[in-house]
Amino acid sequence: MTHVRPKLREVVVVEGLHDKQRVDEAVDAEVLILGGDHISRRTVDLLRRAVQVRGAIVLTDPDGAGERIRRRLDQLVPGLQHAYLRRTSATSPHGVGIEHAKAEDVRRALVEARGRDRRNGETPSARAPEFSLDDLVQHRLIHHPDAASRRERLGDMLAIGYGNAKAFLHKLNAYGVTRQEFEDAVRRLDG
Repeated sequence: MTHVRPKLREVVVVEGLHDKQRVDEAVDAEVLILGGDHISRRTVDLLRRAVQVRGAIVLTDPDGAGERIRRRLDQLVPGLQHAYLRRTSATSPHGVGIEHAKAEDVRRALVEARGRDRRNGETPSARAPEFSLDDLVQHRLIHHPDAASRRERLGDMLAIGYGNAKAFLHKLNAYGVTRQEFEDAVRRLDG
């Protein structure tokens, strides 16, 4: 069965050529290949322009190197959107990476990308933080034996990926997760 590839307005940013090939199978979009963890001044300038004109979605591998690249891009280029794949969705006997994921998982991640509030163009970081460490404690996302597992599952449900307590709190606030989305996902997690 063939799927229609949705057309994305945003530029999709990936780490390598094989990642681009998987994105091309999943969606119709312009794809920018970083080519590693070095981010050139030219790439930063291109991304800043893309964010202003049409938006840009970062889709990096669900591993340590991918998270480092994502954080660095976020520092250099405000207003990026972020798409996440679960590590289990991007793992094969050959390794971990976007190129190992199914096209439908990549498509879903890109369509559910987080970041710039698509309703009014406001970046979530421009608003006051919605979540605090108290929220993480209250919902057993820190200071609990299952906290890491709960953050991983909740990150998948909210399409923000995994993070330690500090990184997870940052993602909740930076990627536009609403209180209602959070509470609904926690109920499903506890369900």
